[in-house]
Formats: sequence, C-alpha cells, structure tokens
Amino acid sequence: MRRLGLALGLAVGCFVSAGGVAFARCENVAPGQRPQNTAREFVGQTLDEIVDRGTLTIAVYEDFPPYSWQEGETPKGVDIEVGRILAEGLGVQPEFRFVQAGETLQTDLMSYVWRGTVQREPVSNVMLRVPYNSAFTCLVEQVVFTGQYANEQIAIAYSREAYPDAVPSDKDRHDDAPVPAFFRFDTVAVENDSIADFYLTAFPGGQIGPNIRRFGAMAEGMAALAQGEVMAAMGPLAQLEFALAEGIAVHRPPLPNFALSSWTVGIAVHHSHRDLAYALDDAITAALGDGRIEAAYAAYGLHFLPPDR
Repeated sequence: MRRLGLALGLAVGCFVSAGGVAFARCENVAPGQRPQNTAREFVGQTLDEIVDRGTLTIAVYEDFPPYSWQEGETPKGVDIEVGRILAEGLGVQPEFRFVQAGETLQTDLMSYVWRGTVQREPVSNVMLRVPYNSAFTCLVEQVVFTGQYANEQIAIAYSREAYPDAVPSDKDRHDDAPVPAFFRFDTVAVENDSIADFYLTAFPGGQIGPNIRRFGAMAEGMAALAQGEVMAAMGPLAQLEFALAEGIAVHRPPLPNFALSSWTVGIAVHHSHRDLAYALDDAITAALGDGRIEAAYAAYGLHFLPPDR
C-alpha cells in the first residue's frame, strides 16, 4: 500500500536531473494548470466563512496509526491533536474527514485540497501530514504548503535477542546496531512499496532482496518482528515506536546513500485561501513554541523530531 514515505519519494524524484543535480527552486519546472470553472463548494471556504460557520474541515489519512485512525467513532492520533490545535487557533471546532491514500501525493492533494474527488466530494479546508519539499511546491501551484510541524525519519526496529550486543545509546544512535548490510543474511520487515522497501531493494548488488519481507502495513511488520518471524523492521520512526513490544528496540543508525532518510511534514491549503494558510501557520508556530505539538507526540509514546522550518 502506498503511504506517505513513497509519496515523498515519488515527489522528490521529479526534481533531480539526469546528472543527479537538483534544479534551482522552480527553475525548469512547468507549473500545473489551475482548475477552470470549478464549482464554489469544491474550492473551500474563506477564513471568515470558516469562523462564521464555527468548524474547520480537516483531511487526515484513514487507518494510519499513530498519526490518524478511528476507534469506533472516536478520532485518535498525533494528527488529530494537531488538527485540534489548528481549530483552536481559529476559535472553531475541528471536523475530521478520514481519507484514503491515492497512488501519488499529487492525486491526494487534487482530491482533498484543490479539486475534490471523482465522487464529487468537496475539498477540505486543510490537509495534514503532507511531506514538504520546496521544489514540489513548484509543480502543484494550486496548493499552499505551510505549517511544517514535525520531522519524520526512517529507523530500524530489531529484536534484542537476535542482536544482543546492539544496544542503542541514550542518543538513540548506535553504529554497531543492525544496518542494511546485516540484511544480506537477516530478515527484515518493511511496508510494501514504502520508501524503506525501495531503499533496501535498491541496495548495491541487490544483496538484500531475498531477505526482505513485505507487509501491507508497518504495524503488521512490527507484529511479525514481535513474534520472531523476522529479525528487524525498517520504516518511519513514529510507526516503529508506536508498535513496540517487549524485547524490541528502535534506533536510528547511519543509512548509507539514503538521500530521503528524513523529511518534514506540514499542512496543505487551497491556493486561493492564503489568509487561512497564514492563520494556520501562526497556530502551528505557537504550538511548537509552547510545546503542545511535542506533547501530542509524547501522549502516544513517540519521540518528537522538530521540523526544518
């Protein structure tokens, strides 16, 4: 299943020349086409309309712990807390819309931010957990990318029994802990078609390929690790930490030749509502300053990695 790591990988891949040199921001990048004759309900509401209505509609990915999911009718996850912070900043109530991940990040933004879905469902006022890349903003001019609220990083979870001498330091780094070279011999779980899957599959010489075990979701891979079916798992730090079980540790070793081992996530707003984007960015800045976003991560047992703002 395509998740945000893959979306970021596909997006960033668009901005590298054949020689491997990134273009200057927006140079040689053809802008997208703004939608024409779009119905009013598919453009979203102005900041004044949102305040008058008293609700902010927020698109979050469905079934995506620890970021966003539902327990019965109750929204859960870090992004739910961030959405509440955004709504509070406007003095309104949050209304969460759980959405499916599409084939690409561009598809998601088109469906949930600037045009609406093929089922003619209207856009939301804001979308969360959008991977930020400055060059990507040149391709999708219908969207304002702002409100960077966290950093995500690829990490490795491993069985302490399988690697008894690999104990992470207090700084969550330990160069002797299992790194991709170990996976020439040891099994490792990844989410299918994720950025970790791509990285390990492309590791020099294809040496790791036979030992990769692919799962539909990172939580399934972590469950396999806990049950001893694999010796390690590789994926976003927060997903690994959230699914920790007894006897499992998580660390962030150096990952050779991995250009996309970390990225910043933020919010996306329709390009015609920049006043809303400014207001939401102010809410994020305030919450970063007073520790509310860090507390949202801590509430789910996660390390908070501040964004590159």
